[in-house]
Amino acid sequence: MTDPKHLGKNWAGFDFAKALGKPVRIINDAALQALGSYRGKGRMLFLGLGTGLGSALVWPDHVLPLELGDLPYVNDGIIEDQLGDEGLQELGRKTWEREAVRAIKLLKQAFIADYVVLGGGNAKVIENLPDGVELGHNRNAYPGGCRLWETNPESKRPRWRIV
Repeated sequence: MTDPKHLGKNWAGFDFAKALGKPVRIINDAALQALGSYRGKGRMLFLGLGTGLGSALVWPDHVLPLELGDLPYVNDGIIEDQLGDEGLQELGRKTWEREAVRAIKLLKQAFIADYVVLGGGNAKVIENLPDGVELGHNRNAYPGGCRLWETNPESKRPRWRIV
């Protein structure tokens, strides 16, 4: 287990439950918003277009936090260089939108997603969403947090498995 690259050191392996004296479930912000955006059917790919590229895949009773931002992309860079704030600034609005739509379609296909939900501050820059793509909202993180604590009535174990 390694520390997340966008946070300080020593997160991985820290016993939050012991330190806080309470049960703890931890997922990243993209996975939390994805869980709250999920409609309960099929495979949903969440892409957070903001400072970088947040991502998660959700299907019934499963959440898979992803690190798609680190995927190699054009000119020996990574995909979040193009789809994050840096790419929007360098490419300009129209070129960035075209590049984002292209990448969203490719990622939807690669993950065999039934639909894609876009979050993050730059999602609203995309004027014409492709078929099977919809805008989410940051407020979906709250229901995501509630869902994270749902239990399976028969087993009393958490309903959502973080893969």
